[in-house]
Amino acid sequence: MTFVETLRQWDQAVSFADRQDFAEALRVFLAIPEPNSKIYFDIGCLHLQKQDLDAAEKAFDSSIRKDEHLAVAFFQRGITFYQKERYEEALGDFQYAFKALRGNQLIDYKALGLRYKLYACEVLHNMALVEAQLGRWEKAQENLVKALDFKTEAKLNVIDRALQSTLKQKLFKLVTFPSNALFKPNKHYVAELEKKDYLGKAKVVASILPQDEFSGFAPLQPQVEDGPARPKEPEVLRALEGEPHTVLFEFVPETSDELAVVPGNIVFVLQKGEDNWAPKFNPFVRSSLNPAASGENVIDADTEMESVWGRTTGRRITLWCKVDDQTDGKPQNEILLVAIHSYESSNPEDLTFQEGDKIILLSRINDDWLEGQLNENTGIFPASFVEDVPENE
Repeated sequence: MTFVETLRQWDQAVSFADRQDFAEALRVFLAIPEPNSKIYFDIGCLHLQKQDLDAAEKAFDSSIRKDEHLAVAFFQRGITFYQKERYEEALGDFQYAFKALRGNQLIDYKALGLRYKLYACEVLHNMALVEAQLGRWEKAQENLVKALDFKTEAKLNVIDRALQSTLKQKLFKLVTFPSNALFKPNKHYVAELEKKDYLGKAKVVASILPQDEFSGFAPLQPQVEDGPARPKEPEVLRALEGEPHTVLFEFVPETSDELAVVPGNIVFVLQKGEDNWAPKFNPFVRSSLNPAASGENVIDADTEMESVWGRTTGRRITLWCKVDDQTDGKPQNEILLVAIHSYESSNPEDLTFQEGDKIILLSRINDDWLEGQLNENTGIFPASFVEDVPENE
């Protein structure tokens, strides 16, 4: 099954789930031959919703095999193990999910297509409940006290109530995953499914020649299976034949005979039909490869410049210069910043800090964001939240 077909079925299954037709959603999901980690996760959630715990466990196993860093999949499998009263295995999965948070208060999966935030305090809450089920009440209290340090919102007062229960050695409720939350395919890709006609004429290139009215190309036509065979002309000898055209839009092929192109590519058209379509073409992709990076034409102290000038045309030489991070043989001075506002990270790549913390700047991403380190943790943070450290400090 192609990526396009998988995307179409995934979107269809999610649409059924949005309409509360979970049985049909599961049927469509199970018909996908090669599910990815997110699709396996969705299948597991639907099985868990109908209390088919064995099928849910199997689906979450597959999701984790596809992506061993998907913390929410460990969290869901831990819930499955808990409901099957396999407490030690549930504890192991909750511990791994907490480890995957890497000290952050939460992971927001919105960017990956899942409207859900996995909170560290909720993971610790479930770890405490498993310890309580195993009769280890002191361990349960330790996890809940630790969860209080990660609590971020008032709605998470469930941690306070759970701690009170452990003091009386009473069990409390498990924090579960919302039944209607599923990974959804990228909206941009889904929108493209409706916009592109993969069987019709695709206008993906335009001529770069002033007098040429060429405006597109069609997919390659299938070859006659029983036709006479002829030696294939070496591609390296044909690389620059034909008329050059610059690609304006991306084209995603559906068969091995079609050519994948992206904006900026150059396509050399070898033959145009009477209808102005191009059934034959040669791709030539422009790149910004640095000649020095390949080890060729490197100029150093031993280079004979007379020989270099003798190989030039137009008496011009283009140079790529490599800039070292050191000056005068010594490392550059560290740039110290101080936080003027507290900043709470919303994903594992961001850096959390408090007002007054000092930060060592490692690099600048762009005009608005920086990348630095704090207490041996590196991450990204907004530039407007920091200022230079006074010289007397």
